[in-house]
Amino acid sequence: MSHRIIDDPRGRLIDRELSWLAFNERVLELAEDTAIPVLERCRFLAIFSSNLDDFYMIRVATLKRKLETGVTKPNTAGFTPVELMSEISKKTQELLARQSIAFHDVILPELATHGIGLAEWETLDVDERTAVNQVFHTKIFPVLTPLAVDPSHPFPYISGLSLNLAVVVKKPDSEEDLFARVKVPSNLPRFVETGKSGVRRFVPLEEVIIANLHELFQGMEVRDHYTFRLTRNADLELEEEESEDLLATMEQELLRRKFGPPVRLEVDRDIQPELLKTLMDELNIKSEDISRYKEPLDLTGLLQIADIDLPELRFAPFRNQVAPDLRETDPDSTDSFFDAMRRREIILHHPYESFTSSVVRFLESAASDPHVLAIKQTLYRTSGDSPIVQALIEAAEAGKQVLAVIEIRARFDELANVRWARKLEDAGVHVVYGLIGYKTHAKLSLVVRQEPQGIRRYVHIGTGNYNPKTARSYEDFGVLSSDPVLGEDVNKLFNQLSGFAPQTAFTRLLVAPRTMRSGLLERIDREIANHHAGKTAFIRMKLNSILDEEFVEAFYKASQAGVQVDLVVRGICAIRAGIPGLSENIRVRSILGRFLEHSRIFHFANDGGDELYIGSADLMHRNLDRRVESLVQITQSDHKRFLIGAIDSYLSDEFIRWELSPDGKWLETKESPDGVRLKDFHASAIDWYRARG
Repeated sequence: MSHRIIDDPRGRLIDRELSWLAFNERVLELAEDTAIPVLERCRFLAIFSSNLDDFYMIRVATLKRKLETGVTKPNTAGFTPVELMSEISKKTQELLARQSIAFHDVILPELATHGIGLAEWETLDVDERTAVNQVFHTKIFPVLTPLAVDPSHPFPYISGLSLNLAVVVKKPDSEEDLFARVKVPSNLPRFVETGKSGVRRFVPLEEVIIANLHELFQGMEVRDHYTFRLTRNADLELEEEESEDLLATMEQELLRRKFGPPVRLEVDRDIQPELLKTLMDELNIKSEDISRYKEPLDLTGLLQIADIDLPELRFAPFRNQVAPDLRETDPDSTDSFFDAMRRREIILHHPYESFTSSVVRFLESAASDPHVLAIKQTLYRTSGDSPIVQALIEAAEAGKQVLAVIEIRARFDELANVRWARKLEDAGVHVVYGLIGYKTHAKLSLVVRQEPQGIRRYVHIGTGNYNPKTARSYEDFGVLSSDPVLGEDVNKLFNQLSGFAPQTAFTRLLVAPRTMRSGLLERIDREIANHHAGKTAFIRMKLNSILDEEFVEAFYKASQAGVQVDLVVRGICAIRAGIPGLSENIRVRSILGRFLEHSRIFHFANDGGDELYIGSADLMHRNLDRRVESLVQITQSDHKRFLIGAIDSYLSDEFIRWELSPDGKWLETKESPDGVRLKDFHASAIDWYRARG
C-alpha cells in the first residue's frame, strides 16, 4: 500500500457515524442468525430499531445542523457533511431492507411454527375480530383523539418517535379530500392479543385502530390511511456557565427537547405520493430524510413479543452467583460485610456475579451501619426504583453525611436524574452536579466508617452504572476495597467533584480529564520502548469505543514499531486494522450477544509485570477531555490473572466473533475451518461460572 493512501484520512480513519452503523449492523446480524432462539431474535430486532432511533435523534441531528449552517469542511475521516449524510442514508436504507426481510420472511414464519402469530387484521377470523373490537371499545377508543386539518385546525404537532395514522376522509356530499391525524397511544401495548384458543395471536395496535376508523369519523367516508413516524432532534444544548441554577435550566431544556426539529420520517413503502408530499411539506422533511419499508413501523415494540413466557424459545435460564469472597457473610450483620472487605480486595464480574448481593448490599450496609459516618456516591444512570438512591436517603435520614454527585446531563436519563436530585435534596442529601463543563461518568462509591483502630474508608469502583436492572444484562467489572491508598484516591476525587482541588495527585487512579490521556499514552510509549529494548511488550484493551485520533495514531505507531495490539471493541472503532505499513500488528474484534459487553480493561505487558486497569472510560474525546472518568489499577496478583484470563477468552478463536478487516468491514466468524459452529461466548462464560460454583 502506498504512502499516499496511508496518509489519506479515509485510509487512516473509519468515520464515527459509519462505524456506529456497522455496529448496529452486527446487532441486526444477531437477529438474522437462525441458530439464536426466535424470541431473542425479536429482542435484537427491537434493539436494532431503538439504536437507530437514538442515532437519528442525536448523531444525524447534529450532522443536519452542520448542513443547515453551511459547514463544508471534511471531518477527520475525510467526509464532508454532504458526503456523510449521503453515506448514512444509503446504509440506513440497506439495513432497513434487511430488517424487513428478517422480520417478515424469517422470524414471522418461525414464530408461527411455535403457535405465535403476528397477524394482519384481514387474516383474523370472526371470533378474533369480535374479541379485539371489544378491546378497542373498552381500552383503546377512549384514549384516541382524531385531529382534523382544515382552515380552522392547523396541522397538529407531531411528537418525536410517536406512531401516527394519516387518514384521508371526505364528506358524503363533497368530493374534497380532508386530512386528519390519529396518534397511536404509546402507553398501550404495541400488539393486541386476539384471544384465539390454542395459539398466541397478536395484531398491531394501529391495525386495530384502522379497522375501527369509522368509529372515529362517523358520517365520513374513510378514503385512505397510512402510518408514519417522526424522529426529532433530541440533543440538548445546555449553557452551564451562564446558568444560575443548573437543575432548573435542565428542566427547561427538557421541555424544549420535545419541540426539536424533525430529522427523519418513517413511512410505509407503498404510501401514496400525494399524501407523502403533504407530510413532507407540513413537517419540513426532505426526500433524503425519509425511511420507507414494509409495515409495521416501529419494531421497538417487539420487546413485548420477546417477553412472552416460552422458555424453550429464549436463551437458557441464567442465575447469577454471589461472589466467592462474599458468600460467608452474615446477611443480618453489616459488620460481616465490612469484615469481608477488610480481609482482601474483591473483584466482581457482572452479570455472572450478583450486583445486588455485592454493590447494593455494600451501600445498604453502609446506610444502616451505626459506625458509618459518611457516604459519597456518583450516579450517572440508575433504575426507576433504585435501592441505591433509597439507601442514600435512609443514610441521610439517620444523620449520616451523604454526598450524591448526580449527572443530570446523562443522555435520555436527564428527567429521571432531575427527579432523583430533587428527592435526595428533600431528604437532606448534599447533591452536587460535578464540574462545570464536564459530565461525571466515573463509577464511584465511598464509605467512611469509624472503627476501633480509627477511621477507615471503603470503596467501590466499577465499569458500569449503579443500576441493578441493567446490571442483570450488562457485562461489567467492579472492585470492592478497603485499601487505604485507594480510599485516599477516591476521597480526593470526590473532593474535586464537590469542592475546589484542581491539582490533586492520585496513586492507583488515572483520572480524566487531567491524568488519563497522558497516563495511557505514556504506557503505550513504554511498550514501544520495551519492544525496541528486546523486552516483553504488547497492548491489549477491551472497550466500548475507540475514536480519539491521538490514540489511533499511538496504536499505529506501536504497530509500526512491532508491538502487538489486540483490541476488543463492542461499538465504534475508528482504527483501520491489518494494513501493511500502518497497522499490520493491530487486531480488532467484537463480541456481541446475550449480554451487552460494557466493561473496559486496559492491559500493558510492562516487561512481564502485567499492568492492568479497569474503569469507566472509552478512548473517545468526550471520555478523555469532557468527562470526569476513573481507571483503577488492579494490584492483586490473583485479580490480575483473572482479568488476563478474561481478555484471553475474548481473543480466543473458539468463540463466535466479528473481526475488523483492512477494508473497514466487520466479518463474522461463526464456524471453525472444518465447518463446526463455534461456541457462544456468553453461554460459555455462564457455564464457566456455574462450574466454578
